[in-house]
Amino acid sequence: MSDRRILGLILSAAILALPACASRNAETAESSSESSGFRLPSLPNPLASNRVVEPEGIGVNGFLWRASLDTISFMPLAELDPFGGVIVTDWYANPQMATERFKLTVYILDTRLRADALAVSVFRQVRSESGEWIDAETGAQTAYDIENAILTRARQLRISQLEN
Repeated sequence: MSDRRILGLILSAAILALPACASRNAETAESSSESSGFRLPSLPNPLASNRVVEPEGIGVNGFLWRASLDTISFMPLAELDPFGGVIVTDWYANPQMATERFKLTVYILDTRLRADALAVSVFRQVRSESGEWIDAETGAQTAYDIENAILTRARQLRISQLEN
């Protein structure tokens, strides 16, 4: 082993062992450092603390998140961001209507179960005679219907949790 590697290992071990020297009684540690005249800066040590750390979970309403996944489960998922509240599907073509395909983006905007905490964007493409996919208009009603389906499912999930 090279000298640099050995030195790196020694420094790493010293840094990792340093928190083990922490005192559980902060007042005793302060008084001993004052009497010696040498004071180390105090750094937060999450391993030495007695406080309970709560798991944070996802950053959006869990009922809306679960309901969104349930409602659009027939579509392939391309991207999920539970902390930002974004679900993006891949293109889905109904086997009975192979000349058009859809893609959804679901935005969960709040941690509360509210209608304005949800937004859905629907993208539609149709196949031209040359076989290329061309962007096409979707009615606002389509996104509205998907939002309502998600909200209905979220309410069902919330009610079932309250009953249990």
